[in-house]
Amino acid sequence: MHEIEIPKGVEVTVKDGKITVKGKLGSTTKTVNGRLMIVRIEQNKVVILESENKKFAKKSALATKAFSTEISSAINGVQNGIEQKMDVFYAHFPMTIEVKGNKVHVKNIFGERVPRVTGIVGSTKVEVKGQNVTVKGVDPYDVGQTVANIKSICYARGYDTRVFQDGVYPSKEE
Repeated sequence: MHEIEIPKGVEVTVKDGKITVKGKLGSTTKTVNGRLMIVRIEQNKVVILESENKKFAKKSALATKAFSTEISSAINGVQNGIEQKMDVFYAHFPMTIEVKGNKVHVKNIFGERVPRVTGIVGSTKVEVKGQNVTVKGVDPYDVGQTVANIKSICYARGYDTRVFQDGVYPSKEE
C-alpha cells in the first residue's frame, strides 16, 4: 500500500480507470491498470493498493511502486511545472530550429535541404531562443518524450558520429 498526500491547490479524481491530477499550471491524466492495483482517494490522500490476485502478486508490488512515483511526479508537475533545457551544437552547417504548431522543424542539419520534423507530445511547450531550446510542461513523461524526439531526429545517419557531432542535446543540470 502506498499513500500520497494531496497538497492544497491540487485536485485528484479517479474515474473509469483513469486518474486526473489538476493544479494551477494544468492537468494530466494517467491510466490505472485495474488488474494490478486499486486506486482510491481517502481523506486528502491517494491510496494505491496491490491486487489481491496471487497470480499477479510480484508484478502488482512493482506496479504500485512505479505508479505511486508517477502520481507524485504528476502532482509536482501541475504545481511547479517541468522544464528541460537543450543546447544546439553545430560545426559544419549552421542549423536553425523552428516550432510550427505541434511540430519541431530542424533545418539545414548536415546541409540537408529538407528539414527534419518531429512532434511535440501532449500539452508540452517548446521555446527556441538562439542556441537554446526550452521544453516546458506539466507531465514529466510528455516533456521527456519531447526532448527524446528532438534529440533523436538530429542523429547523424550515415556519418561518422565522432566527426559530425552536430545536433540538439539536453543540457546538464547542476
